[in-house]
Amino acid sequence: MFKFANPEYLYLLSVLVLMVALRIISNVRRKKRIEAYGDWKLLSGLMPDLSTWRNSLQFWLLFAAFGLGCIMLARPQFGSKQETVTRRGIETVIALDISNSMLADDVAPNRLEKSKRIVSNLVDRFKDDKIGLIVFAGDAFVQLPITSDFVSAKVFLNTISPELIARQGTDIKAALDLAQRSFTPNEGVGKAIIVITDGENHEGGAIEAAQEAAQKGFMVNVLGVGLPSGSPIPEGKNGQFRRDKEGNVVVTKLNESMCREIAAAGNGSYFYVDNSNAAEKALVEQLDKLAKADMETTVYTEYDEQFRILAWIVLVLVIVAAVITESRNPRLKGKNWLKQLVERKE
Repeated sequence: MFKFANPEYLYLLSVLVLMVALRIISNVRRKKRIEAYGDWKLLSGLMPDLSTWRNSLQFWLLFAAFGLGCIMLARPQFGSKQETVTRRGIETVIALDISNSMLADDVAPNRLEKSKRIVSNLVDRFKDDKIGLIVFAGDAFVQLPITSDFVSAKVFLNTISPELIARQGTDIKAALDLAQRSFTPNEGVGKAIIVITDGENHEGGAIEAAQEAAQKGFMVNVLGVGLPSGSPIPEGKNGQFRRDKEGNVVVTKLNESMCREIAAAGNGSYFYVDNSNAAEKALVEQLDKLAKADMETTVYTEYDEQFRILAWIVLVLVIVAAVITESRNPRLKGKNWLKQLVERKE
């Protein structure tokens, strides 16, 4: 497990951009000043001891030293010890619809992105709980096994898109069946399934799957995303919309009746998602009603500091940069370049 103890120092890395910009400006001005005296090729021949690459090497060494120094100040750490700890919370498996209809923008910025934001906010609220993530369209698969690693949950969440599943459709039953198999065998822990969808169930069997989940003690909540009046599905980046075989624009509508039936069958609640955070808040209140129980989880409890290695590298880079000179041969520094030119002609 890797982390930074003081990540705020990483903002100093933005100075590297300024260093490069100043370097470019300095080189341009320097070249203009030299060209004011004559042709650059001729003048470079009169200065045989000058090495331009050494100057560049010196800059990039200092550039690297500064960058590594910023990372060093942020105190990179690696987890060195795993420990099983007991936390009191609930287990939640989120089944997220990623079918093409979730790209409709009747909810800003679109149904899928709005759903991902809700999930992200839920992850931020979880502390001692466990969370799992399932994505589904025509098929369903586990995107993240149930865990208390909320950092990984957010990483996996950012990668979600309709391209993850080749078979399109909306198989809510498959998602519910998979969700039921995703919980731990811990008893006495409140367990909830959250289905986020537009309710266009094309495969059937969702009601029966929700009833089965309820019989096993899993509460099924459903978040309906979209407008009942419907919205076309964007296709590509040219403002075009998806069309059927007859050339008609496909309109996807939120099937609220289906969402309500699934939630009722699963002894849960239905929440309508609009452009506010009302559904999210109501869902959190619903989850708070679940019984919390002790759960064992593996965490990193000790971290080894890694800044010492970076400190040595920075020191070496600074020393090397300090001993580098612009002269190819320091012994030539004391000689007058005109005298050298005369000696060459003789």
